[in-house]
Amino acid sequence: MGLLEEPMHPGEVLSVLYLEPLDMSAIALSRRLGVPRTRIERLVKGTTSMTPDTALRLAKAFDTTPAYWMNLQTNFDMSVASRSIDLSGIEPVLAT
Repeated sequence: MGLLEEPMHPGEVLSVLYLEPLDMSAIALSRRLGVPRTRIERLVKGTTSMTPDTALRLAKAFDTTPAYWMNLQTNFDMSVASRSIDLSGIEPVLAT
């Protein structure tokens, strides 16, 4: 599986790499971003996914890019899907 083995949920990345070092709560961040507190709380708990809206806001707040946040979500989703979807019955389509 390579790089997708165990990627962190973007909410965990947000918590560990951004909120904890800044000693900032999810509620404080939600106020700064202008979003409902539940959005950031659920993201940090891993019970909701990163959205483009949140990615744009986090990118502005932390001087990153929206793609950074969305790629975290995509990598997480692909890892989860690769463990639960059976692809064994699919044959490759080859150009002739």
